[in-house]
Amino acid sequence: MITKRIIPCLDVRDGRVVKGVNFEGLSDVSSPISLAKYYSECGADELVFYDITASSDGRKLFTDILCETAKSVFIPLTVGGGINTVEDFDRVLKCGADKVSVNSGAIRNPSLIYEAAKIYGDQCVVISADVKRVDGVFRVFAKGGRENTGMEAIEWIKRCVGNGAGEVVLNSIDTDGVKKGFDLEMLDAVCNVVNVPVIASGGAGKIDDFITLFKTLPKVDAGLAASIFHFGEVKISDLKNEMAKANIPTRLT
Repeated sequence: MITKRIIPCLDVRDGRVVKGVNFEGLSDVSSPISLAKYYSECGADELVFYDITASSDGRKLFTDILCETAKSVFIPLTVGGGINTVEDFDRVLKCGADKVSVNSGAIRNPSLIYEAAKIYGDQCVVISADVKRVDGVFRVFAKGGRENTGMEAIEWIKRCVGNGAGEVVLNSIDTDGVKKGFDLEMLDAVCNVVNVPVIASGGAGKIDDFITLFKTLPKVDAGLAASIFHFGEVKISDLKNEMAKANIPTRLT
């Protein structure tokens, strides 16, 4: 049976890891290099590195800090932020990324996913969707959750997977940083329309939230979180031990 992955997320702004609530009110946490090394050594299955203001600032991702971060980890690394062209994919992969996450760039140029998947393979292309309920409808947001695209999210994600995205990171803006549990309704809607791995992001506050996620939605492949890991509220080793006790397949170190 395929093990469920636990993935810490490094939201990086100006070379530092930050964290907020509902994508707002960002506060400084730590150096991405030291945090990445810590997670690589303490049992994380993968790591996500987002340059969260690259798209809204209209600039390319900071590659110097990424190169140093990549050197410090020995687990798969997914990188996103300011990915607008196939050349951006190439640049980030050469810095040490294993997978490239695209959001706003794919919204501006929907063919980007197809072009990148054709060159680098589906397994390398991750669609990261920032989604929020607007009048009861799941809507896609761009530029780090700042801009409502007006697009219905479930069909958009389905289209991206059809174009070659090999993985989906679903970021629920509604539950981000709130620590009341993952957005099970939103995740279920996505799992029902795609046949690639789905990563749940936004809402984890305690170990039980991961247990509930994987027990309720066995189609979800991974749980992603930030602040509960960054601030030591949940230790990855403790989380995985509890998952194993709940008969959820997990990689124990």
